[in-house]
Amino acid sequence: MQRKKFISAGFLAFTSLKSMAAIISANSNEESTAKIPQYLKKDDSIGITSAAGYITLADCTDAINMIQSWGFKIKMGNTIGKKSFVFGGTDEERLADLQQMLDDESLKAIMIARGGYGLVRIIDKLNFAKFIKKPKWVIGFSDVTVLHSHINKNFGIATLHAKMCNSFVAPAIAEPIQIETLESIKKCLLGEKIIYAAPVNANNKLGKAKGILVGGNLKTLESLSASASDIVTKNKILFVEDTSEKLYSIDRMFWNLKRSGKLANLAALIVGGFKLKVDDVGDEFGKTIEEIVLEKIKEYNYPVCFDFPVGHQKNNFALKCGVSYMLTIENNSINFKEF
Repeated sequence: MQRKKFISAGFLAFTSLKSMAAIISANSNEESTAKIPQYLKKDDSIGITSAAGYITLADCTDAINMIQSWGFKIKMGNTIGKKSFVFGGTDEERLADLQQMLDDESLKAIMIARGGYGLVRIIDKLNFAKFIKKPKWVIGFSDVTVLHSHINKNFGIATLHAKMCNSFVAPAIAEPIQIETLESIKKCLLGEKIIYAAPVNANNKLGKAKGILVGGNLKTLESLSASASDIVTKNKILFVEDTSEKLYSIDRMFWNLKRSGKLANLAALIVGGFKLKVDDVGDEFGKTIEEIVLEKIKEYNYPVCFDFPVGHQKNNFALKCGVSYMLTIENNSINFKEF
């Protein structure tokens, strides 16, 4: 090869590497706000798929009726009603259904029908190329933390941590808090900025912080540690919640967050609902949730909010992952709003 051509080829390769590095850097930049998918308008379509646990069509009825009452159209996935043991179809069926919805440009959002377990089994086989070019809202919580974390970490696209089909209740029998939390999904999809409040907890650490929101189910986040779906928490507001865990297990998970550096440089920490398994008599752990958390962050100086209304509970409000929020914790009030 002639020297001139060699230099030219080398320069192009160097430039290509620089461009790729810039893309990787942009996707992992802990301070950049995520790309916001287009907000929905009347007659836009939302896909529903069983990408994780099994659910029947009947169990989706309340969700379908309410979403349609909001003015949106529904496209049901092929996995609704399918069953492969605890899953909503085989890995191959769930992968194909979710992939089709990620690629379908007529859809403006995708709601995972229920959580449980299953997304980590297919996450590495999903092709997000078309989704990246034309993002849409991915909706769900619990096991859907896999998608929130993966999409936020790798593509810098906002997602919606919110109730799924099996959490919807018909308005005629729903409690006011259930209606309010379900309505928060609609508000987020329409682009409204919600102001959230939380009960005052004497263990809160007071202060004010602004940051990109990341997080989700604590057990799922632990399982993603050191993987391609692991979240970056530096300068972020981290929120966590969990269910059906014993206190010693929650303590272990918070040690994982601490030892992996995820608690060291937070803008703030939000602790949502934690439904506990009762300790066996004689094997009591001896610490509360608040004590477990405060022990791990005692050397850090950022605001901490307990009892935030998110998690496996009726007061589970929709939150936009990857979006900038402002958290203000005072003696008599907690205010959390999109910034």
